[in-house]
Amino acid sequence: MVWDLFGVHWGFGRFAIASSRPRFHLAIMSATPTRSLALATVHVPLRAEPAELTAASELARLTNARVSAGANPGRGVSVALASRRWARRLPAAVRDHSAWMWLRITPEGTGEICATHGSFLYAAVRLLAHGITELSQEKLARGVLLPATFGWHRPLFDACYAQYWRSARNFDRDRYAATLAESGFTHLEVNSLQAHLPHEDFVPFEYYPQFYTYAPGFNHFVDTELTRGIWPAFYLDANLNHLKGLAEIGRRYGLKPGVCMFEPRSMPERFFVKYPTLRGARVDHPFRSRLPRYTMAQDHPIVRRHYREALQALMRAVPDLSYMSVWTNDSGAGFEHTASLYVGRNGGPYMIREWRNHDKVAEAAGQSIVRYLHNLRTAAAEINPDFDVILRIEPFKVEHDHIKRGMNEHVTWEAPSLLVRGYALPYPHPKYPENTGVAGSIFHSWLDATEAKPLAASREQGAEPALNYAASGVNNHEPLLGLPFPHLLHQKLTAMRQLGIQRASCMGGLSNAPQAPYWPNAAVIQAVQFFPEKPIDTVLDELATRCVGAEHASALTAAWREFEDALVWQPQVGLYCVFGFCWQRTWDRPIVPDIEAIPASERAYYERHGCFQHNNPSLGDLGKDVLFDLMTRESAAKMSGDMDRQLLPRVRRLRQKLERLAQRTSGQSQAVFADLRDRVRAYQHWATALRNVCAWCDCVYSYLASPRAAGRRAQQKRLQAVIDLDLANTCELIELLETTKSEVIVVSQVADNTFMYGENLVENLRTKLRLTEKYRHLPPRIDPNAYWRPIPGTHWPKGWA
Repeated sequence: MVWDLFGVHWGFGRFAIASSRPRFHLAIMSATPTRSLALATVHVPLRAEPAELTAASELARLTNARVSAGANPGRGVSVALASRRWARRLPAAVRDHSAWMWLRITPEGTGEICATHGSFLYAAVRLLAHGITELSQEKLARGVLLPATFGWHRPLFDACYAQYWRSARNFDRDRYAATLAESGFTHLEVNSLQAHLPHEDFVPFEYYPQFYTYAPGFNHFVDTELTRGIWPAFYLDANLNHLKGLAEIGRRYGLKPGVCMFEPRSMPERFFVKYPTLRGARVDHPFRSRLPRYTMAQDHPIVRRHYREALQALMRAVPDLSYMSVWTNDSGAGFEHTASLYVGRNGGPYMIREWRNHDKVAEAAGQSIVRYLHNLRTAAAEINPDFDVILRIEPFKVEHDHIKRGMNEHVTWEAPSLLVRGYALPYPHPKYPENTGVAGSIFHSWLDATEAKPLAASREQGAEPALNYAASGVNNHEPLLGLPFPHLLHQKLTAMRQLGIQRASCMGGLSNAPQAPYWPNAAVIQAVQFFPEKPIDTVLDELATRCVGAEHASALTAAWREFEDALVWQPQVGLYCVFGFCWQRTWDRPIVPDIEAIPASERAYYERHGCFQHNNPSLGDLGKDVLFDLMTRESAAKMSGDMDRQLLPRVRRLRQKLERLAQRTSGQSQAVFADLRDRVRAYQHWATALRNVCAWCDCVYSYLASPRAAGRRAQQKRLQAVIDLDLANTCELIELLETTKSEVIVVSQVADNTFMYGENLVENLRTKLRLTEKYRHLPPRIDPNAYWRPIPGTHWPKGWA
């Protein structure tokens, strides 16, 4: 593994290297003038762990030292896990902490780097490379103990590394894992499909199989005697080998592997033809699916054995697998007789008898879920006694208490707020109180004091819950990459620390962080993890100085702050502000008065990959999706107006300021400001498209509700102004995508798909421009009978429609 030592951005900072003799030296910032520490030898244990070797090799690479292995630490700097007991001068304070790193390096080049977690060893070496004040030569000579804020810290639903963005262009898995370790993460998510799409049964004109492309379950990696032959062996082997490879990459950086799975997953109908008494709950979404999908009856002893053997088969391939996060009641997975199944409570015959009331059914369903989780935990413990099973708790409003009563040290739960009960998220938007449900998003930067009560109640049972936070565009402003919101992120992580949270989950991971080399958010995560008392302004000033030098550092930190001050004025638009921006084809769908007046053959370029069904109102109505009302005329008018008044003017001013900074600077500084300018510009085009969706709904809904011709003409005129803005925004987006040197959005290098745009995005945008001009002057129309359409290629009896 070789990297260019000079001029390459790694993680989120520059190497700080000084050379005063033939040997390279590691520059350490100090209160006195910068000095250099010369290292001759870096020692690792015989049969060293991969993480120990990686950290030692990185330190040797930075200092031109040699790596030596031995049974005992030699004269030089030793790099070893705390369990080795190699450190000579550990302070007594380590007994007060369960997760920490210790750095001691003398001017003579002796000492040790020691940590409780393998990933912290690599993080320690990278901290030295940054040359931060806390690790001055004088302090290092005495030794520096850095307790970790979160001893258990993992990406959750890691979009690029494992889940629906795994085909991201220019994504480097090795560099990404290194960035996680450097930032202070301890775990890594590894269940990912090798292929671009899952191998699932389907029927024509249904969308549902694509929901199996993320958080894949056991059936995509292993089979048992019960399921052998259901999936092709080459498909299972390909996915399992891919999973093993992802775990191996993480292992090199000391990141413990885990999985996030939608389970219990559905089985193909041909399985239930063979085993009809094992049919459990129907779990598909009836509107999006054309083929009913069922799980196995989870309490049946044969099914319980299947799950035990499936998990153990997975762990025989990855024996150090450390946790399983169970997501469910969505995307082809669900528990029997729970109230949040798409079709309502249903399931097999083994859990409840007829005529029980809702409370009794909820109790039985909750207790069955607990049995399922403990069955997995017991099976895993035979291979890894420390294995954890973690349940995403939001789907279970009425079963909530019954589930929690069954949890313990290794069977626990996770959520974006410890206050959740069902999908109602209890936090309002910081600027728009009527805009509720922002828990876990970038707008959720504080924690209410009442969070302490469920935390304490959980701990009384020995269960340590995990709390989610957002650090990237995943589920916030997809598909944008590298947008800075360091103060919001710092506030959230600090609030989690003050509450006493021990397990932190970064929702979506760090996205394609290696392609956003000046992104401050990863540095903020590292700072809260290892320097929690350090003021955020100091963290950002040090990072900005490394990026653009002292002369321009204040301008860069001011730009980060100014972007955040704009971002908080963005309303949270249902579905569009998460994965829906891509699957509703927000950028490349024409904004015209009557969308379905465009012939189906001409709309196919975007509809073929949208999350559309033949009778989904969203085909012609931007404010609807299946049976959901994404916005009303009133909410659409308010949100578009809020963006016009509060959000977009701020973004435009910052863009102009960054343009001037990029013109006035040169070299490295110019590259940094140009990179941020283009990311802010991408956000402007994203937010403008979001604004236009809301404005379309306002204008079209108002037109259709207007009883008078004058009112309809006024709405048509307003809608034409929306179309003008959308055309100009699309042209500017094309220009940005064709000229920027930065990877400002996540793009699939394989093909266009529902969850991310492909490399044909510009081509699609040009098609959008042509169709918009062609169909822009028709009167607004939405088909009120979209729900009742027949499947394409069929017709209702003549005269029945």
